[in-house]
Amino acid sequence: MTDQSGREPEQRLPARRPPSEAAPAARFSAPESAHPPELSPERAAKIVSQSASARWVGFLVVCVTILFMTIYYFYEVGAPLGLSTPRLDAQAEVQQVTAIERGYNIYQANCARCHGPQGEGTGGGYIGPVLNDQMKLFDHLNARYLKNVLTAGGRYVCGSASSLMPVWADTNGGPLNYRQIDELIAFLRAPSTQEYIQRNPELNEPVIGDDGKVKTFRGWVDPAFKPDPAATAVPACWAGTAGGETPAPGESLPPDTVILEITAEGIAFDVKELEAPAGVAFGIHFTNKDSGVGGHDVDIELADRTKVADNAVLQDAGEVTYVIPPLEAGTYTFICSIHPIAAMTGTLTVK
Repeated sequence: MTDQSGREPEQRLPARRPPSEAAPAARFSAPESAHPPELSPERAAKIVSQSASARWVGFLVVCVTILFMTIYYFYEVGAPLGLSTPRLDAQAEVQQVTAIERGYNIYQANCARCHGPQGEGTGGGYIGPVLNDQMKLFDHLNARYLKNVLTAGGRYVCGSASSLMPVWADTNGGPLNYRQIDELIAFLRAPSTQEYIQRNPELNEPVIGDDGKVKTFRGWVDPAFKPDPAATAVPACWAGTAGGETPAPGESLPPDTVILEITAEGIAFDVKELEAPAGVAFGIHFTNKDSGVGGHDVDIELADRTKVADNAVLQDAGEVTYVIPPLEAGTYTFICSIHPIAAMTGTLTVK
């Protein structure tokens, strides 16, 4: 449009373009060289050959993929007829072995001082109850029970907050995290049919003994163990005899038999010195005034810790008279097998 002033409206219309010639048709058509000649038999055969090769390549790719997936499937779940072990099961077994070996170190560092290196407990002169007894492992010390005890402490076992068994789980203020608790339980439940390697807890390297061989250990659980049908079930608060058996009642003593008196209170004996006649049976009247501490007893030992009288444990407050067989003249030790400490140890002189 024009913007010149003084012109009529007709004169403000766009200016007309000058006439031009039409574009040649060749401008909109491809050159002859761009048009391919007719399809020759040779080119048709080549196209068919290339198409067949592509299909064969695709077929081979599909076959290889199916073969790989089939092999991987049986690698994961195991070959039929038990020809191979499933990878997940094999890995789970490796992880279980690792957990048991770590749990062994946790046990030795934290539990062996009370329960003994082999779980022998009171039978080996330690203050904690026996753990390696097959009856307890079969009927009592299952994974759930052990986790509850380690989490809540001895009060879970005997219902007493004054129990000597401490809390171990860090969720309740103990020193062990959930993984260490699981590893400790794995060791306590490890089978005796398998051998494991002792490893340095800091380096995780096998421990070499003085003979130059790698040190090993075995679990405690006998997979083939079956309890005697007449055996007594293991009670929840128990530290006594192996096999879960109830101690037989003691034999009676003649009226003129010497009876010694011992009282346990506050995890201590009230006497440190006792005398008894040599060559004749005598009795020990034992009064236990403690409850919820794992129990007390009075055993008689030689200087080399050999027991000459292994008496039943009183779990709670009560009284019992132990019958002691005739002893030769000499000096013996009377001791509580549950708490073999100085406060519960004394000297028995037989003459």
